[in-house]
Amino acid sequence: MDLNYTPEQQSFRNEVRAFLEAELPADIRDKIRLGRRLHKDDLVRWQKILYRRGWGAGMWPKRYGGAAWNIVEQHIFDEEVAAAGAPPQIPFALRMVAPVLMTFANAAQQSYFLPRIISGEDWWCQGYSEPGSGSDLASLRTSAVREADHYLVNGQKAWNTLGHFADWIFCLVRTSNDARPQQGISFLLIDMKSPGVTVRPIITLEGEHEINDIFFDNVRVPVENLVGEENKGWTYAKFLLSHERTNNAGIGNCKRALKRLKEIASKQLVSGRPLIEDSRFRDRIAQVELELMALEVTNLRVLSAVSGESRAPGPEVSLLKIKGSEIIQQLAELQMHALGHDALPYIRDALELEWVPEPMLADHYPAYAPPLTGHYFNQRKTTIYAGSTEIQKNIISKMVLGL
Repeated sequence: MDLNYTPEQQSFRNEVRAFLEAELPADIRDKIRLGRRLHKDDLVRWQKILYRRGWGAGMWPKRYGGAAWNIVEQHIFDEEVAAAGAPPQIPFALRMVAPVLMTFANAAQQSYFLPRIISGEDWWCQGYSEPGSGSDLASLRTSAVREADHYLVNGQKAWNTLGHFADWIFCLVRTSNDARPQQGISFLLIDMKSPGVTVRPIITLEGEHEINDIFFDNVRVPVENLVGEENKGWTYAKFLLSHERTNNAGIGNCKRALKRLKEIASKQLVSGRPLIEDSRFRDRIAQVELELMALEVTNLRVLSAVSGESRAPGPEVSLLKIKGSEIIQQLAELQMHALGHDALPYIRDALELEWVPEPMLADHYPAYAPPLTGHYFNQRKTTIYAGSTEIQKNIISKMVLGL
């Protein structure tokens, strides 16, 4: 793999920068720059802007409305988007369920769902984890019983991200108990407006409503919403998880967090000197930056190995997930350390763009540092979601090292 960008790739980078400068809404840019709260409308609005430009899904094939970028072009786009202060594209639809639909769904499912995903018309969420079935996903108990032309779904999904915004949920459901647990799972698409679907908020440590419990009480789901074959859902689930864990590397967002860390350390004074002049703290920044550089190269190597192939990335993506989530946490911790006692005050209203601190609080919310405490708490989950670090190490031991 050549790590030098070609003139064509440099030209594409300039094109992306010009687009972001012209089209990224100022209020969304400010929310990202200041670490403020994004709302559903912000994310949908940005997706629709990308869609109008033809960049709604960079690496999707053109026959599905994508831009057919290669891995380097997608990497450049993600890097520039993060640097410019644009929000991430919600991955559940674009980078998780969409590859499953392209690979395993029938033509009718593809022609209906994929255009609505890329245009931002439908918001998707994930129904994998359950109480007691997270890391041991094969033990899931949400059932789908076939009754004529419908499935009757009953059960509960937990830790569901942004499901209170969702139009659809892709679910793993149990359709058989006659064989090994993995062989009785199916992949079902469920309309969130269906009678019997209940969304209950889970309020996280920082007081935000990001995740949910979702309950299914005799929910009728048409048989045509089954993806692929009945009882073959475990294959599709593993395919999806490999895409999810690759995305969890979060290179662009880590680079943005690293830039913010350096800015805070350059402006935060300790004994009259900028913190970044402290050699011990500077060494800690250098260490995480080196780890991020290594992760970026490894991420490109893994994705380049399967570029142009129909298969998903293999078990090596567990390496990306482990290191990416650890770096995200390290950067959050270093930002908190850099800001010192000013990182401690936490007012939920401070996450709104229009919020102005009272004079007594103004010194604790400097313009160069967003409210950090909530972000710090939120990032504690990164080593758990999409498969905990312990599970990823087991995968590496078995599938890569052969232990």
